Amino acid sequence: MAAGDDRGSPDSYRSPLASRYASPEMCFVFSDRCKFRTWRQLWLWLAEAEQTLGLPITDEQIQEMKSNLDNIDFKMAAEEEKRLRHDVMAHVHTFGHCCPKAAGIIHLGATSCYVGDNTDLIILRNALDLLLPKLARVISRLADFAKERASLPTLGFTHFQPAQLTTVGKRCCLWIQDLCMDLQNLKRVRDDLRFRGVKGTTGTQASFLQLFEGDDHKVEQLDKMVTDKAGFKRAFIITGQTYTRKVDIEVLSVLASLGASVHKICTDIRLLANLKEMEEPFEKQQIGSSAMPYKRNPMRSERCCSLARHLMTLVMDPLQTASVQWFERTLDDSANRRICLAEAFLTADTILNTLQNISEGLVVYPKVIERRIRQELPFMATENIIMAMVKAGGSRQDCHEKIRVLSQQAASVVKQEGGDNDLIERIQADAYFSPIHSQLDRLLDPSSFTGRASQQVQRFLEEEVYPLLKPYESVMKVSF
Repeated sequence: MAAGDDRGSPDSYRSPLASRYASPEMCFVFSDRCKFRTWRQLWLWLAEAEQTLGLPITDEQIQEMKSNLDNIDFKMAAEEEKRLRHDVMAHVHTFGHCCPKAAGIIHLGATSCYVGDNTDLIILRNALDLLLPKLARVISRLADFAKERASLPTLGFTHFQPAQLTTVGKRCCLWIQDLCMDLQNLKRVRDDLRFRGVKGTTGTQASFLQLFEGDDHKVEQLDKMVTDKAGFKRAFIITGQTYTRKVDIEVLSVLASLGASVHKICTDIRLLANLKEMEEPFEKQQIGSSAMPYKRNPMRSERCCSLARHLMTLVMDPLQTASVQWFERTLDDSANRRICLAEAFLTADTILNTLQNISEGLVVYPKVIERRIRQELPFMATENIIMAMVKAGGSRQDCHEKIRVLSQQAASVVKQEGGDNDLIERIQADAYFSPIHSQLDRLLDPSSFTGRASQQVQRFLEEEVYPLLKPYESVMKVSF
């Protein structure tokens, strides 16, 4: 229904996506004003094109429509819809009321989906145009973070168990790589959008062929002219009454994929917050818990995960809708699409805004990272120690047995007594290892366990990330 009732009051439910989370600009894209103003713009474009191609539409009628594009009486439209049970005809009458001279030619030859579907495609395009620079900005912030910490060793995890060392910057590049794929997919879907165009009730353009007295060329020109006015490079050649609902699947699939990426990133940040190695921003006056004053909960990351789960599920709606569109169309798509398309974009908008805030204020605790490395690195270094002993003239098998016994003793201290890993102290105290005692600091240097991580970060940023971000330099006010 159009605006004009009390649904925005505290006594009525309001979507948290609009009232609490999403940005004003994304909320406007899916607002009634934007939607119905676009309907009127489409009626104007149609009338202008029909006039150009010879239909008896006057300049005065065109000017009257232009002058009233924003003069929308939402209360009247709501009353008309209640009376007519048809939203498009309600707005035809409402537009005609303020354009009495043009009333007779508004919606000439068109079906409801001329304004409905074409408006949806314009809205999808505009919403994607809002998301793309926001995602690019997040990638840029994370790229700065990765570059600064490209060489900072940290314990890697596989199965959330200690694994070979990596670097903080390299781990961040895993996040960035997924987001870069999302950026490319969003751009592809945006550029692949096609206008429904001027197709008539079942997509055959029969009504327009009748208007132009069988002139096939003029009907094709009409379709192209309106498509150009709407800013689309091409329109569908084939439609039913609607554009194929597989378009909605394509759009929401890439948004769902973005949701999966953000969920993984923010889950990693939440786990690192538990390990006290990294934290999201925490405001000076922020309260982590009403009962536990010491808490520093990763609430921004938790919000992203919570909303990302919702975003990932929304792709099921267009999948099911497309599968049950009988023949040229059924109306059981309408109510569903009003909800899922808007919610998907408002949710994606929210998680990108939040992730940008997180990425601009990530805090790393190198001393905590260093301590965890010290706890695990002695075990990881055992192979290097054995190789050093062999080079010093020792037996590989004898050294392996010595290391095995000392490692089990050290592990017992850690697991049974809750103490620190003292394997290196045991090696230093054992005369057997005296030939390499002077090499232990070098053998245990964390940077020697990170492989080519820092070089990979530099190459990845320079060859893949910065070129991808270059088109968005102006909105981020940076140069790549």
